[in-house]
Amino acid sequence: MTAARTLWQRVPTPVVDLVLAAVAAVDAWVGMWEHTGAGVALAAVGCVALAFRRRFPLLVFLLTLPIALTQDVAIAVLVALFTLAEGSRNRRLLAGCVALAAVASTAPLPLMDADRTMTLVVFVYGLATAAAPVLFGQLLQAHRDLARRLVEIEEAREHERALHAQAVLARERAQLAREMHDVVSHQVSLIAVQAGALQVAARDADAKEAARTIRSLSVTTLDELRTMVTLLRASGGNATELTPQPTLADLRKLVESSGTHAHLTGELPPTVGTPAQRALYRTVQEALTNVRKHAPGATARVELWQDGDHVGVTVTNTPPTRPSLSLPGSQQGLVGLRERADILRGTLNAGPTTEGGYRVRLRLPLSAD
Repeated sequence: MTAARTLWQRVPTPVVDLVLAAVAAVDAWVGMWEHTGAGVALAAVGCVALAFRRRFPLLVFLLTLPIALTQDVAIAVLVALFTLAEGSRNRRLLAGCVALAAVASTAPLPLMDADRTMTLVVFVYGLATAAAPVLFGQLLQAHRDLARRLVEIEEAREHERALHAQAVLARERAQLAREMHDVVSHQVSLIAVQAGALQVAARDADAKEAARTIRSLSVTTLDELRTMVTLLRASGGNATELTPQPTLADLRKLVESSGTHAHLTGELPPTVGTPAQRALYRTVQEALTNVRKHAPGATARVELWQDGDHVGVTVTNTPPTRPSLSLPGSQQGLVGLRERADILRGTLNAGPTTEGGYRVRLRLPLSAD
């Protein structure tokens, strides 16, 4: 089954469309009740239109619909319905197209003096026949959505595992730094002190030289230990002065690498304080992360603005274009942003928009420090 599917996927789409158009043409010619000039012309238009079914699915369906007036079951109509259902999420439109196809297949019966019971039976049969490709197309659409969401979930899990591994490594480095500072540095300091005392007290020249060497090496080792402890604490999160904090200058890179269709507009004055810049950056970071997790396919707009003595940022996203699955989360992101805003005497508002999207808005005093 997998080999057959792989082989089918390798066939160029124009070839597939041309084959379907040819098959539909043969079916229309064989199944046509009467080969009139108008009927043949309409069937030819509908079959040729199948070559463009991927670009104009609704128009192609309408062009193939007259074929249903000339035969019982038209392959061209079923193919057009399947293509429309595979790409459309409008259930009302699909239901209307199914009903329209059933009506088209039933319309010739009154002209043939068929009784009402026969007409009703043919109409129900036409509904069932037209609904089958629509249901199959919707099934394939749901399968693609589920596969896409599974990939996104796996990427999110990989990202969380990487963050967890980094956090564990940071804690281990911080613990190692404490051990080196509290134990190793203390012991080396004692060695240096004892070597200095021995250098002063020793009368033998060789002993003095050995003590001096031990003391010199101990001092050098202490300097290297202090450097290593500083680096370990920085990577462990305890020496923030060695780990540059994000600023407004990093916003554009954040937006471009967020994994969403986001656009940054506006600018802020250079007088914005460093704490305020970090708060603005973290707000945008959290908002875009939520868009990626909870609104797949949505577009986002990041707007920097100034209102008198206040500055802020507004992140607004459109409704998702694909179904979203529930992803695990701490539910603490917005809570932490509000706490950060309160510390800086600002406000943070978040909530859904009337269009079905979501908006996060941070407002801070220009003098926040």
